[in-house]
Amino acid sequence: MLGLGTRRRTGAARVDRRTKRLLTRVERGEVAVIDHEDLDRVAAEGLVAKGVAAVVNASPSISGRYPNLGPLLLVEADVPLVDGVGSILMEKVREGMQVRLEGDLVYADEVLVGVGVRQTRASIRRAMDEAREGLSEQLQAFARNTLEYMQRERDLLFGGEGMPDLREDLADRHVLVVVRGPNFREDLAALRSYIREVRPVLMGVDGGADALLESGYRPHIVIGDMDSVSEQALRSGGQIVLHAYPDGAAPGRTRLRSLGLPFSELRSSGMSEDVAYLLAHEKGAELIVSVGSHGNLREFLDKGRKGMSSTFLVRLRVGEILVDAKGVSRMYRSRIRGRDIALLVGSALFSMVAVIAVSQPLRLFFKQLWELIRQALFSIRGLF
Repeated sequence: MLGLGTRRRTGAARVDRRTKRLLTRVERGEVAVIDHEDLDRVAAEGLVAKGVAAVVNASPSISGRYPNLGPLLLVEADVPLVDGVGSILMEKVREGMQVRLEGDLVYADEVLVGVGVRQTRASIRRAMDEAREGLSEQLQAFARNTLEYMQRERDLLFGGEGMPDLREDLADRHVLVVVRGPNFREDLAALRSYIREVRPVLMGVDGGADALLESGYRPHIVIGDMDSVSEQALRSGGQIVLHAYPDGAAPGRTRLRSLGLPFSELRSSGMSEDVAYLLAHEKGAELIVSVGSHGNLREFLDKGRKGMSSTFLVRLRVGEILVDAKGVSRMYRSRIRGRDIALLVGSALFSMVAVIAVSQPLRLFFKQLWELIRQALFSIRGLF
């Protein structure tokens, strides 16, 4: 009998080198075949939420550069993880093949296609402990990347160069920026009262536009490189702002043109969520409320990208008007006030009187009822 760490898992393969893109297609019970070094927390949470049967990673899920959280989240959710299988895996496995994991062995349509490392809680915690020892080097690299970004993007950061015109007037308004990041679903659910009362401009960053749609809202602005946003979100009516690289390259441009959708462009080497904050800031927003964004240094490192240094600087740039969704939700909890109850009761009474006034049978009924009440009162008085 196989132990917990070596249980067989079988399912149809869903293959993509980009985990973010795979999450838009993978279904419950399928096996996610990815090539994602240093699997981050957001990707792991997405895989767990999708209910995948297992994850096979061509790359090491934790390389030792820093203690990333993704692998531990998977195994703690009882999602088997085999990683370090090698890049050839992406060529051997095709979508729809039946993938079976047996220990550290990976089979596709009953043919052995790779051997990796079957991760467990113990193996991941050992790797995280080792990664913590090299964290100081990563912090130094983070600082260098931050300085490089500041020199390269100073005109955009401090001068607003290249900002597109927007249909929505953001001046002196609240802007809600939604990213498919940590706890974005919970944050959006907690903000219902705030959105209903304040009516902020809704800005979805790539898959954040789909998060808004799933919660019953239509984004006013969709911004990002368009690699993980659905066609439904792109066609929802919001203005599309394509995030392009400084050299003008933008993989999403071809997609938007093929769909026949108009769009504006904004060039930056930073993250799409940072571009969204800068855009709202430059257009005069009174307050920027962030949903699912990265809020601390560990989360910056957990993304595993040099571009995360842009997030650090942009937070400094727009910090005076940027707040996290959790803080806003505490200020805008729904309250049932006495005035509201009185208004509701008054409206109900008025509606009843109006119905009685225009309905002859009801008028007759209440007239007879009143006569019965009067007779009863006279009878009671006669007893005394």
